[in-house]
Amino acid sequence: MKNLNPELLVATCVAEAAAALYGGTPDSYTIQTQTTRKEFEGDITAVMFTLLKQSRKSPEATGQEVGAYLKEHNEEVQDFNVVKGFLNISLSDAYWNNIFAAIVAHPDFGQAPDSGRTVMIEFSSPNTNKPLHLGHIRNNLLGWSVSRLLEACGHRITRVNLVNDRGIHICKSMLAWKRWGNGETPASSGKKGDHLVGDYYVLFNSKLKEEVDALVANGMEKEVAEKQAPLLKEAQDMLFRWESGDEETVALWKMMNGWVYEGFDETYDRLGISFERTYYESQTYLFGKELVLAGLEKGIFEKQEDGSVWCDLTADGLDRKLLLRGDGTSVYMTQDLGTARQRFEEYSLDEHIYVVGNEQNYHFQVLKLILKKLGFDWSDSIYHLSYGMVELPQGKMKSREGTVVDADDLLDKMYQTAKETSLELGKLADMTEEEQHRLFEMISLGALKYFIIKVDPRKTMLFDPRESIDFNGNTGPFIQYTHARIQSILRKAQEAGVALAATPVALLPKEVNIIKMLNNFPNKVLEAGKALSPALVANYAYELAKEFNQYYHDTSILKEADANIRANRLQLIAVIAGVLRKAMDLLGIQLPDRM
Repeated sequence: MKNLNPELLVATCVAEAAAALYGGTPDSYTIQTQTTRKEFEGDITAVMFTLLKQSRKSPEATGQEVGAYLKEHNEEVQDFNVVKGFLNISLSDAYWNNIFAAIVAHPDFGQAPDSGRTVMIEFSSPNTNKPLHLGHIRNNLLGWSVSRLLEACGHRITRVNLVNDRGIHICKSMLAWKRWGNGETPASSGKKGDHLVGDYYVLFNSKLKEEVDALVANGMEKEVAEKQAPLLKEAQDMLFRWESGDEETVALWKMMNGWVYEGFDETYDRLGISFERTYYESQTYLFGKELVLAGLEKGIFEKQEDGSVWCDLTADGLDRKLLLRGDGTSVYMTQDLGTARQRFEEYSLDEHIYVVGNEQNYHFQVLKLILKKLGFDWSDSIYHLSYGMVELPQGKMKSREGTVVDADDLLDKMYQTAKETSLELGKLADMTEEEQHRLFEMISLGALKYFIIKVDPRKTMLFDPRESIDFNGNTGPFIQYTHARIQSILRKAQEAGVALAATPVALLPKEVNIIKMLNNFPNKVLEAGKALSPALVANYAYELAKEFNQYYHDTSILKEADANIRANRLQLIAVIAGVLRKAMDLLGIQLPDRM
């Protein structure tokens, strides 16, 4: 057996054939290969045009000569055909049986060796003035699955969360609670802490709108009213007092943030999300302030008459960027500068990936440029994984108006739908309530995660909960059901004492196709990792599940009379199940053994 990579095998064999037929050495030939297109017969296609200088013959004649040589001298080559200078090679059953045996023998199939690269990936990054919503769910699921993909590609991954726990938006919730909360707590209200605080953020904006409307009614311009409203001024004053270390303000901030963190942790735990480290803006913004002041001393930044500090990027085709307000308080960019420096110094990163929505594209363009101006060459190692927004049939979500799809509410609704759908199938009568609960949770999370992850990250997506839970089509439950079906067959085989083994047998065309798909799994993982697109793995899993279902429909497995063929087919579907588990695990999705 020369090579378990079909394309590399064919390239090597064609080069050897060309050297034997036309002179030179195999190394002197550059052979281009690719998977044979579906409309043609064959497994791997080799391009003949690069051989014409040596063969001095037409592309078709060259292909015929090389193909005939391969068929005579290489046991891996079963047959060939030539189409306009493209040599389509069909590999033998012996070759595909060896490929299959190698997959079975590889316990870490799909896992690349250690690359030596250290990569940090930041995702989630919630604000502590509201609960997580559907947009956060896409961020979390994308960040988690990308991090798992990069681990499978052999990189050393550190998952981090940056909690935006300070700023004017946080003070809005705090002020609303202080003025209208009457001492309400999560315990007294029966609400999760993040939900309670989010309610006060919505209340603040409602009260602020009333003030603005009143000022406008009294003749003030709306833009002026929005800046001069007393409630906003009071929130700005609270922010200043917080940054000045006012004990009462800091105590209120700690109490309300503590409520939110408890709520976040519950949601993260349910989603199966965790982090190696959590950063807090309330700490990192100070590092950013130091950088800004240092840049000001070096003349990189400039101070205005009102005391604010700016970076002029107009010469770079951008605009002027505020780094410190006139009252000395910081902005998002301030803390991002400090956080980036802290992380690269602490972890010696080869790359830092920020998973943030596409509305922040400009922010990260500016961040990299300012870091470059400050002299940090590692700024080139920063990458913004910009993803599209999640929209609903009724339109976009707005946090300040309270029109978001709450993450916890969505998870509960998905669970209820999974429960109803599963019970309708009527196959769970012998499961305990606890077993059923775990199954419903698995199906609901699988539906939600898969529906979101299967879409290319860079695309805006429309989320339809009803479509995501469908047990047919390109959905998580379809793949979960496929896995459960395979496990059912394997249980029956075990009960009947029927063995499974990778035994060399004559293969059906569908079996060859499945082995090809299985063999391509490691390449698909590397491709998805390079593109930072878990959607490639999601859709691979769907195609593999679909291929199994067609195979199962057309092929006898347990009832196959030939013991070797039966053992091989059982081993084949066991490997399909294993690869589905590995693929879906990269997406954070569990597959049940029963449904």
